[in-house]
Amino acid sequence: MIGFIVAGLVIGALARLIKPGKQNLSFVATLLLGLAGSVIGGVVANLLGTGDIFELNFLGFIVAVIAAVLLIGVAEGMSGRRGVRR
Repeated sequence: MIGFIVAGLVIGALARLIKPGKQNLSFVATLLLGLAGSVIGGVVANLLGTGDIFELNFLGFIVAVIAAVLLIGVAEGMSGRRGVRR
C-alpha cells in the first residue's frame, strides 16, 4: 500500500513536470491524480497482457504518466472555469 502511494506521488510529480505551465494543484491533488493515473496505467497494461494491475512495469508506467498528465489538464480546466462567467 505504501509503495502504491509512493508510485502515485512520483507519477503525479512527473506529470506536473511534463505538463507545461503552472498548475495550481495541492500536494494531495497531485497524489490523487498520480494514483488515478497509476491505476489507469495498470489497467491498460493488464488489458494488453504485459502485467498485473498492481505490478508497475515499463508500459504501465508510461501509460500512467500520460494518464496523469491528461488528468491534470482536466483538473486545471475544471478549476479554471469556476470563476469565469460569460
